[in-house]
Amino acid sequence: MNYSTKAKELFLSGHNCAQAVFLAFSDLTGLDETASLRLSASFGGGMGKLREVCGAVSGMFMVAGLLYGPDDPTDQSAKSEHYARIQYLASKFRENNGSIICRDLLGLSKPDGCVPSVRTNEYYSKRPCADLVSDAAEILEKYIFENPPKH
Repeated sequence: MNYSTKAKELFLSGHNCAQAVFLAFSDLTGLDETASLRLSASFGGGMGKLREVCGAVSGMFMVAGLLYGPDDPTDQSAKSEHYARIQYLASKFRENNGSIICRDLLGLSKPDGCVPSVRTNEYYSKRPCADLVSDAAEILEKYIFENPPKH
């Protein structure tokens, strides 16, 4: 199963957008399921349902950080390279979906509370989230294939 399909299935099973993308890559990140779910839990709903950066994008960035992120705080070159990588991934997602901001992707004007929506067939039919997590995972999978991590 590819990462895109896995991320979509995870979302459809009840995980938030960030969890779905992040957990889909757990074979590469080396984190167990519980750690992966807890680490990414806060980023669903555009960061705690604030409707800011899309959780699928945040999940993609977290995986990229674990696979490529610099661990030397003084290495300006590595930081610059990583920020360029993140901006590239964001641009691919924005190119495909029009934005990386949750409220824009969902057509909302402001945050809509802190209670997660109940996952019903109506919920899934009105939200593009399953396709967004699939797209984020596909973008990242392609990037990883073309740029294998060195560590």
